[in-house]
Amino acid sequence: MLLVDTISKVRLAHRDGKGIREITRMLSLSRNTVRSILRSGITDQHYVRTEQPRPKLGSFIERLAEWLKEDLDKPVKHRRRSQILFEQLQREGYPGGYDAVRRYVRIWKREAGAAIVNAFIPLEWDPGDAFQFDWSYEDVELGGVPVTVKVAHIRFCHSRKPFCIAYTRESLEMVLDAHIRAFEFYGGVCRRGIYDNMKTVVTKVLMGKNRVFCRRFQNLASYYLFDPVACTPASGWEKGQVENQVSVVRYRFFVMRRRFASLEELNEWLERECRNHAATSMHPERKDRTIDQVFAEEKSALLSLPVSPFDGYTEGVARVSSQLLISYDRNRYSVDAMALGKTVTVRSYADRMIIVHNETVVGVHPRHFGRDKVIYDPWHYLAVLERKPGALRNGAPFKRWDLPEALSSVRAVLEGRAGGDREFVGILSVVSRYGLDAVATACKQAISDQTVGRDVILSILSRTHDDPPPEPVQLSPQLPVIKLLPVVDCSRYDSLLSGGVYGTA
Repeated sequence: MLLVDTISKVRLAHRDGKGIREITRMLSLSRNTVRSILRSGITDQHYVRTEQPRPKLGSFIERLAEWLKEDLDKPVKHRRRSQILFEQLQREGYPGGYDAVRRYVRIWKREAGAAIVNAFIPLEWDPGDAFQFDWSYEDVELGGVPVTVKVAHIRFCHSRKPFCIAYTRESLEMVLDAHIRAFEFYGGVCRRGIYDNMKTVVTKVLMGKNRVFCRRFQNLASYYLFDPVACTPASGWEKGQVENQVSVVRYRFFVMRRRFASLEELNEWLERECRNHAATSMHPERKDRTIDQVFAEEKSALLSLPVSPFDGYTEGVARVSSQLLISYDRNRYSVDAMALGKTVTVRSYADRMIIVHNETVVGVHPRHFGRDKVIYDPWHYLAVLERKPGALRNGAPFKRWDLPEALSSVRAVLEGRAGGDREFVGILSVVSRYGLDAVATACKQAISDQTVGRDVILSILSRTHDDPPPEPVQLSPQLPVIKLLPVVDCSRYDSLLSGGVYGTA
């Protein structure tokens, strides 16, 4: 096969008036080669193999082609791949390698029109039409500890405005919280949300685009009036914008390991970076405008937010133990003594836990994501302390009790007295009536007067605070109605004693 440079030299020599014999001697070529170049007018030469020898596969080609024809009538996901066909040929005695089978399968599919076309259609999104959601894993340091955080990504398809928020896990309550925060960030909602088939959200994959979403996620979508749409399994290009955002955020924000004191600080930084990116980056289609400028135009097409945000929690049930603890999500949380031995409802949010019994809140705690931790609220054990005041010294809930300074000082003074624990519990028992600040103020006055004691502090509280008004009595509807109100008249009583006529008139 002649090189392009050799062909060019032959043509240039002929242009300069040299004959075929002279060109042949000068370039060491045969006359037929020089004559062929000049007559055909070619400028390049390619070698095309007209027949591909397959010494080992040749006798198995008919069998392989037969299998490929059988697979044409099957769905794509049920067709045999080259590796499977290679293994089946080996069982029939094929002595060759895998590459020969793979090359033949590729050529056969291309000629039969069965090859998968890796082409894409550009999409155009109307303002307020849709947003896309996805997760990514990023490595950071929180409080000096290396942590892999789960970053929730939301992107509006028309304006490309991004929003990111990080969590320590990607459970359902995190998905709900990410949507609530994102809609507050954007100030509105698109009409559709595009997702992959997350197990936290999609409970069943049906034919086509039909999915069964979990109940709480359906509540969220109904509350904000958007329609959730799930992608085809293993078809990430159907939400390619947010997939692209994951790459941009990873290589722009997390190219090096970032250090933060807490997850809250990380999320504040992420929100600032999203705002800066939208304010400075040009829109990929409308090159003369930034992402923020396009979003400002899109905002009028968004659905308005409800008056209050969605209550984004997931529910579970737990049994209250004799130690006033419930087990939930690998940790234990304390509850109020009124729920002892009862079954309670646990509402888990992204950042807190609320425990409810008969529509009454019996416990509120910050959310913990470790395991085998016990989270106490000492006030839950106050009713037990009134019967067992001796537990105040060694009770686990009271070891690191963060009380006001004045109350801690009174506790230290009373611990040195006989019966001091009972006195301090008596002081704590009136916190529900007067409030913690008022009790702390009374303790501070007793310390300044050097008269620390339960009776003294209760006396100060009774002098400085009015007793709360009693709750109104709820009358039963079965009681008779008084038609004639009694009159305060002592003379009527005297008349009755002297034998007068009894009556009410």
